[in-house]
Amino acid sequence: METAERIAGELVGLLHQGASADEFAARLSAVDGLPESPAKATLVEHVRMAMAVRNRLELLQQREQGLLAVVESAQDLSSRLDHAELLRTIVRRARTLLGADLAWLSILDAEQAVFRVVVAEGSQSPGTTAMVANRDRGVVSIVMSTRQPFTTPDYLQDQRFNHDPRLDGAFRDEAITALAGVPLVWADEVIGLLFVADRYPRVHTAQNLAILGTLATHGAVALKNARDFGRISAALDQAGEARAALERHARDVQAAADAHEEMTSLLARGASLATLCQSFAQRLGGSVLVLDEAAQVLSRGSADGYDGPGAAAYVPHGEHSAEFTRALRQARQVGRSVPAFEVDDEHCRVMPVIGGDGMLGALAFFHRGALSELSIRTLERSSSVVGIVLLSQERREAAQSRDAAALLRTLLSPRQDEPGELADRAERFGLDVDQPLSLLLAELDGPSCGYAARRLRQMAALERCLVDDIDGTLVVLCSAPRAEDARQAIAGWARREAGARHRGVLSRPMSNPAALPGVYATLKRSLNVLARLGVQGQVMGQNELALYATLFETHDPASLDQFLDATIGALLAHDRKRQGELADTLLCYFDCNQNAKTTAQRLGIHANTVRQRLATIEGLLGHWGQATRALEIHIALRLWSLRG
Repeated sequence: METAERIAGELVGLLHQGASADEFAARLSAVDGLPESPAKATLVEHVRMAMAVRNRLELLQQREQGLLAVVESAQDLSSRLDHAELLRTIVRRARTLLGADLAWLSILDAEQAVFRVVVAEGSQSPGTTAMVANRDRGVVSIVMSTRQPFTTPDYLQDQRFNHDPRLDGAFRDEAITALAGVPLVWADEVIGLLFVADRYPRVHTAQNLAILGTLATHGAVALKNARDFGRISAALDQAGEARAALERHARDVQAAADAHEEMTSLLARGASLATLCQSFAQRLGGSVLVLDEAAQVLSRGSADGYDGPGAAAYVPHGEHSAEFTRALRQARQVGRSVPAFEVDDEHCRVMPVIGGDGMLGALAFFHRGALSELSIRTLERSSSVVGIVLLSQERREAAQSRDAAALLRTLLSPRQDEPGELADRAERFGLDVDQPLSLLLAELDGPSCGYAARRLRQMAALERCLVDDIDGTLVVLCSAPRAEDARQAIAGWARREAGARHRGVLSRPMSNPAALPGVYATLKRSLNVLARLGVQGQVMGQNELALYATLFETHDPASLDQFLDATIGALLAHDRKRQGELADTLLCYFDCNQNAKTTAQRLGIHANTVRQRLATIEGLLGHWGQATRALEIHIALRLWSLRG
């Protein structure tokens, strides 16, 4: 009896201490070892009852812990916005409550139709956090089809599903044996999976699966909230971006309106091209050049503080002229401004200036950094304003020169007006037709002759001269004493503007205006001869060209080449091969009336050197002492000299 009371007291103490099941089992073994008696059976029953009470207490404790975990998870859902940390907490609690070796949560990738691990706890292999499961393989296939929890004590040996070799390899690396998984379901859609795993065979109770399912539900809510929050955030961001874009657009519209108002105001006040340029440059924050149709600078402006050197260094036929021309051609095709080139982080953008049926010039804008669409549009509107100004200037100049052009055409017409009337009309332009006159005709392969006429009228050397474009030919009529100044001015301007692509002829002085129509026709034919001869970059006198106009007016360039080759070809070939000066020496010899001493003085060499060269020339060309042969060679040398 004393033993029974003692054992009963120990059982109550063990229950109070929360002793383990092993300790109760030890007490049961001790009771079983007592001698058989009526009291023994009672003691055995008491021990078993104590063990049952202990198991119920343990179950209640587990339920309490699970309930506490559920409550904490619910609190987390209502208080945390960081869904990644919330999912990590759910996985950690699942592992702790179920006493599992590891746990992880996978989320459905709808685009790829696979589940990817996003959170893992307790893993030892890096491959675990990178696991990807197909919907039709492994435990995932069963959970997706049943929407119910699934457990297996030995995953790798379980044949209830199709195994995925990649997942099996990851499980072997992690030494996983037992596995339990539950779906994260929202709106009847599986959006994720929560797993716990052990490295030994294990059978999970319904209580464990219930706790796991509750945590999975919380995980589904967290994922849904995160997605909703993400969509709301994205919508707010889009709304913010739309508002910012609307504000920028409103500012751009206001700035465009201000720019348009400023341009209109300047035009209405009759502002000069320089004032407009400075206004454009200031508003755009760079340097602006207004160019004419030959790319010459008409005006310029620069914003305060802008230090870019591009506008100041610009020259019409400079290093970037090819890029400039190509961009300008493209801009005219598309009707918008186009970037031309960039040097040292400074950009050049071009926009053609259109007026009437043609291009009046261009705007070149130099700037640093990127241009806003507003700035580009402002630049393009500026070209329209400049076009109005240039067109107005051109019309004013045309009106001023219309009478002069009409007078020039009348003087060149075979049916001239009465001499007295012509004299009165010419006097208004400072031209005295009763004094000797000179006529100059020129052709340009670059800028148009109309453009050349407008530019030349502004030169001081061509004051009191009649200048116009007649049928694509530049025609200048002036008094004979001013003819040489006009000739040099035109030749100099043509070299600057058109390079070597020009040719012209200046008439002899004429004492009577009645001779003008005939001289004009003769000079037109002379220009054709110059073109056939291949002459470029020269304005020749009518006397210099008279012989060649007579001899070669009907010849084409090929026949002229044949004439030169047949006459002095050997001489020219010798000079090209040995870089000699025999052709120049012989031409000078003819020009000096075949006087060796005078030739030597003009060439700055010894007379014996001249004689030696003449001997070499005779060896190349044969005897040329006859007058006919000498004339032929002289003409060929003069033609060769004219062709440059």
